Amino acid sequence: TMPKEPAVLRQNILDTTAAILACGIDPKKCFLFRQSLVPEHAELAWILGCLTNVPRLLRLPQWKMKRASQNSEGSVGLLTYPVLQAADILLYKSTRVPVGEDQVLHLELAQDIAQHFNKKYGEFFPVPKAILSEL
Repeated sequence: TMPKEPAVLRQNILDTTAAILACGIDPKKCFLFRQSLVPEHAELAWILGCLTNVPRLLRLPQWKMKRASQNSEGSVGLLTYPVLQAADILLYKSTRVPVGEDQVLHLELAQDIAQHFNKKYGEFFPVPKAILSEL
């Protein structure tokens, strides 16, 4: 949610990809792709953002903490990032999502958005459940 120099961003993408592969992710057994090359992520985030109210996003603790650390009012990108996360999850109709304790509220937002969408437009998205790690 913070602007990056293009060259730094490209290098960060390569470094992250290398780290994922170094952790043992086998590209022969999974899909590894750059999210920014899949326009459906942003498209679904826009649709879901139109179904999400601002007061709900303003109550998220991560918004409050990051906004305070940036010494500003915060950006729209920072505010709507949890909706993008929901789109990332729901786009693939995920049923289980590994999350850390700090992301449980964001997953709850994704659950609420899925339920709201399904109620309004018919059953489409599964409501994802958290997989919490002991670590």
